[in-house]
Amino acid sequence: MRVLFAVNPHKSVFQYLVPMAWALRTAGHEVRVASQPSFADTITQAGLTAVPVGRRRNLDRPLEMLDPQVIADSRKGLPQPWDVADDPSLATWEHLLEGFTLATDSWREENFPLVKDLVEFAQQWRPELVVWDPWTYAGAIAAKACGAASARMLFGADVFGVARAHFLRLKEQQPEGERADPLAEWLGGYARKYGGEFTEDMASGHFTIDQFPRSLQAEAPGLSYERMQYVGYGGPAVVPDWLWKEPERPRVALTMGLSATDVFGGYTIDTQEVLDSLADLDIELVATVADSERAKLRRIPDNARLVPFVPMHVLAERCSAVIHHAGAATLATFARHPVPHLSLHFHFDQPYLARRLTAHGAGLDLHTGEVTGPLLRERLRRLLSEPSFTVRAADLRDEMLALPTPNQLVPRLEELTDIHRTAG
Repeated sequence: MRVLFAVNPHKSVFQYLVPMAWALRTAGHEVRVASQPSFADTITQAGLTAVPVGRRRNLDRPLEMLDPQVIADSRKGLPQPWDVADDPSLATWEHLLEGFTLATDSWREENFPLVKDLVEFAQQWRPELVVWDPWTYAGAIAAKACGAASARMLFGADVFGVARAHFLRLKEQQPEGERADPLAEWLGGYARKYGGEFTEDMASGHFTIDQFPRSLQAEAPGLSYERMQYVGYGGPAVVPDWLWKEPERPRVALTMGLSATDVFGGYTIDTQEVLDSLADLDIELVATVADSERAKLRRIPDNARLVPFVPMHVLAERCSAVIHHAGAATLATFARHPVPHLSLHFHFDQPYLARRLTAHGAGLDLHTGEVTGPLLRERLRRLLSEPSFTVRAADLRDEMLALPTPNQLVPRLEELTDIHRTAG
């Protein structure tokens, strides 16, 4: 079958989709990845076939088309309307309607450059399945326009589905004539333009591909989830020779993610304070620190190795603990191994994921506004000395690895594609 992936030009989001795209490709299916022209090199670098659609966009600032206030708010945790996934008491009609109005305005601007060309390509190529990430509603529009099955593929907690479920429940409680639905109104306009009508699959897909175990995931009632293992892809990587060998001391990884410096203004922790607080511990601290942040450091402790990048799936194999930002990709990469986590969270769904990880027993968490050197040191010493954290991290690993691999999920996607194309 023909499978079309649609993604906005956000490298960190695209990388979540790559293993599934390759699983479909190696199963014999034709796969294309559509995005804006300037993103084509990133797609082809992953060994996939790019379809440039829409107008060019400056990728030096991948989120430049979003409202700056939306970006700022999202860095402080979940903004409206997705904050209801973290705090259900916020699920009021007024709160959600306002949130979906703001979010739809951002989605409209983000997706507008893609829609026309993407639909034209889909109508010409006739994919049986369109896969899109939760930001790229252009994929749902294209699926509707060409009659394809529509699959939403998550890149983290499904705060989108949870918020939508709350919204639909409260919408039904409103008087006739007062049931505004900004997302449905926007998507419905495109559906009618291409000869159809809005249906809820345009908002959430016919089904959702979820790469995370149930113990870490937010799940929306009424949605169909197809779970699989997260298999990390971080782009081209080289394994340095020091990673070939067993560490002589407990190895602790420290990473605050690439987006903090690639997209935003820098880390939300004081890297120097963190390094100093761990300097006298008998550990090998491997810290991925961007060059721009390293230039701010005054000293590097003897027990720390600083590198701008290292393949996380290789580093994770021999770590005794990890300190990270609770970014979904980093968290899931280490969750494939019995490694306890110390999550220093701040951005979007990171606080949600970090708290779920702590509740599972596989780690501890701190909001970055609470991080001090002594507190971080105390939490890390607990992870290294209390066996229960490693035991629960091993349980999380087993839960993760019990899920189907991307390759094992392909037959199910074939089945669902046939069902939903026939139904459509």
